[in-house]
Amino acid sequence: MKIIFMGTPDFAVPTFQKLIDNGYCILGAFTQPDKPVGRKQHELVFSPVKSCAIKNNIKIFQPTTLRSDEVIGTIKALEPDAIVVAAYGKILPKEVLNIPKYGCINVHGSLLPKYRGAAPIQRSIINGEKVTGITTMLMDEGLDTGDILLAKEIEILEDDTSESLFKKMSHAGANLLIETIKLLENNKLIRIKQDELLASYSGIIKKIDAKIDWNKLSKEVYNLIRGMNPWPIAYTYIKKNKLLKIYKAKISDMPSNIPGEVLNINPLIISCGGGTSLELSEVQLEGKKRIKAEEFTRGYKILKNDLLGDRRYS
Repeated sequence: MKIIFMGTPDFAVPTFQKLIDNGYCILGAFTQPDKPVGRKQHELVFSPVKSCAIKNNIKIFQPTTLRSDEVIGTIKALEPDAIVVAAYGKILPKEVLNIPKYGCINVHGSLLPKYRGAAPIQRSIINGEKVTGITTMLMDEGLDTGDILLAKEIEILEDDTSESLFKKMSHAGANLLIETIKLLENNKLIRIKQDELLASYSGIIKKIDAKIDWNKLSKEVYNLIRGMNPWPIAYTYIKKNKLLKIYKAKISDMPSNIPGEVLNINPLIISCGGGTSLELSEVQLEGKKRIKAEEFTRGYKILKNDLLGDRRYS
């Protein structure tokens, strides 16, 4: 089978590499344009998929849009049997969806129709889900609305972060994609329509989403911290409106009263809503390095009954 691969971040690489390792003819890799980084935005960084394509001598395409006649003509000229998409970051127009004989297959990080959209893995952790999964689906013009091909459940462990879950799901997605293509080649796939009544959406993550609301239960704050790691990292404000990022924490059994209040210094325990509390494990003060909470309390003047958060930032 001749395949065009479309993907951008680390999540997509295991699927891309699995296709290569299984001997499929990869006609090209479509990925997002290189991003400028650094203070002066002079250095360009390749996407993980582009780096993988270079390593495997696969032709790279980085269009800013898939809607131009030139790009559509290029895809048609390649004559793909299928287009495989994994976290590409662009909408495929109808003209592209209709090109391959077997259609466009998406590897999505949830059990559809739950958590359609851009951030299913983060949102599943933030919402306290115990189980998530990978779905392969036949793409249509909607946002993750196409027919389900295969799905695999994945347990979310109590200490999973978005980073650890991304890794597990990316490898599970690669295996499920190969299984999907083999069944597709042998005309053994059963397409399942999605139930719109069960559909939910996971909007793109923004930095403001990572701001901690200490009025919430400790379990909710804990899930936010896990879900926002490795990006953008959950945060709050400490004295003089200094931003404090929180990388790791754990549920405490210390009773509490005022949300955001420092209940204890070592270990560093913060009051949450509903009489619950949270112990901070790893933090990073604005302009400083990421450190253990006990190092932070030794080097920064923080007192019992201090309050985290600031109403001006609510």
